[in-house]
Amino acid sequence: MKQNYFLLLLLTNAFLFGQTPGSESPVMTVDATIPYQGYDEPSPLLGSAQYKIYYDNVDGVLDKPIFLIDGFDPNDSRDIPAVYALLNYGNTGLNLGDLVRDEGYDLVVLNLEASYASPTDGTMLMGGADYIQRNAFTFIELINTINSMKVGAEQNVVIGPSMGGLISRYALRYMEQNMMDHDTRLHISFDAPHRGSNVPIGMQYLFNYLVNGTPNITEAEPLVNGLLNSPAAKQMLIDHYLGHVGANGVNQDNSVHTPKGAPNFRDAFQNELDAMGFPQNTRNVAITNGSGVGQMTGTPGMELINHTFDMGTIEVGGVSVYSQINTVVNFAPAANETSEVSNFIGQIRLFSFLPWTTVLEFDASAQSTASSDGLDSAPGGQFDLYAFDDGSNPLIADFFNNLNSQYFSFIPTLSGLAIDNQPNWYANPDLSNSPFANTYLPTDNEPHMTLTPGNAMFAMDEILQGTLGTMDYLKAHTIKLQKNPVHNSMTLLSSTDFTEAKISIVDLTGKLVLNTQTSLSKSTTIPINLETGLYLVNIQTENGFVYNTKLMVK
Repeated sequence: MKQNYFLLLLLTNAFLFGQTPGSESPVMTVDATIPYQGYDEPSPLLGSAQYKIYYDNVDGVLDKPIFLIDGFDPNDSRDIPAVYALLNYGNTGLNLGDLVRDEGYDLVVLNLEASYASPTDGTMLMGGADYIQRNAFTFIELINTINSMKVGAEQNVVIGPSMGGLISRYALRYMEQNMMDHDTRLHISFDAPHRGSNVPIGMQYLFNYLVNGTPNITEAEPLVNGLLNSPAAKQMLIDHYLGHVGANGVNQDNSVHTPKGAPNFRDAFQNELDAMGFPQNTRNVAITNGSGVGQMTGTPGMELINHTFDMGTIEVGGVSVYSQINTVVNFAPAANETSEVSNFIGQIRLFSFLPWTTVLEFDASAQSTASSDGLDSAPGGQFDLYAFDDGSNPLIADFFNNLNSQYFSFIPTLSGLAIDNQPNWYANPDLSNSPFANTYLPTDNEPHMTLTPGNAMFAMDEILQGTLGTMDYLKAHTIKLQKNPVHNSMTLLSSTDFTEAKISIVDLTGKLVLNTQTSLSKSTTIPINLETGLYLVNIQTENGFVYNTKLMVK
């Protein structure tokens, strides 16, 4: 009996506490225990998602979890490895997930599936485009699951890219408000739409007309009913075509042309989120891909596309005729102006030598508020329109091949920073009005969810909890950096004089960038000439003392 008990104890410890360093768990399912009833749903439903644990590369013990939450993904185009790949940066194959695992952290990736049957009653839900609240409740269950498995007292870190930033924000704050311990110290919002997101209203009008209007082009149906009309999109989009169309769901209602969200969705969600606020027991920081100095993507009112598409021959009343369509889409106009943002003309002719006859027409206009130019060209994380074209449909490929701009502003900079007292989307952000304790903003607009060496090192600095210069963390050492980050020099403080200290610095690719020997006294300044980034410092003294730390160069 004792032998069996001892064997069981060994197996239990191996399963819970010991994995091979660098190993991965199988893909597992987590089902929410808190149901959510959407604005248009008759009853509450439980959510579900997939997750996988990537154990650290040091000891393989689940003791320092970092959660990475999938963002808006209506077609589940990102599986778990693709969500992990969101942490790639630079041109040398570096990955933030790999770096933190080298530091002993475990990465827990949550993936939102395209569709799944609710554990409640089998109702099919949209997963990566479902209600943000329901996905948040699923994430709460994952936090509880991992907290019950982890070893030690290390608190969690949460990284929320895009909509994942809203899901995680909501989940953490909900847990606090309902006396649930999330045991989390750091929340990193990564280009998340805290004040909403944007898709050009002209594109919305056009695609809705093509799908739900007379043309009835089914190839574009996923862009409308699968993307624009998903619960999450209706919660996040600042301007949604459903806020402007009449009873038939297609033609524009002339009552409101200024930005308006989806009825019963947008305002309800934003009001709830604002009332909740941010998690109070975490350090909240933000990375945006939107410019911090007012750089635009295009200009207000610019022509996004103006192209005539050859639609080949079609049957009209049993007669084969030639057909073509002309589409024009413009960005939203300058402040306080009204202009046409969408125009569609469908034409036919019986013979090629005859003039074209217009048989279908559609147009829609937009008005910008007096306080701001239109959202489409505002400083912000950019949406890559080419990503819509997977090559499977010639018509869609033709549309995107004829765009005049590859990008539009998707997550306005002010939204990524949760600055809610500035009505001008083009204003340079006043960080004193942002609720975040620390922020990273690029000079140039970047594609949405782009990780760069700069913002990756910002995240690394936050995750390492002060190992880049916090004196309390380093006080046990007899050598420490006076400050971190540094610029042209680093100053070492030593409680002991050393006559022969070997100092080396390597970058994150392992390349040796500094190798010198010097004496160390109470304060020693060493000149450096290094590119911006994160480096590893190694110091070895004549009496065998070894000191390692990370160095951030600005």
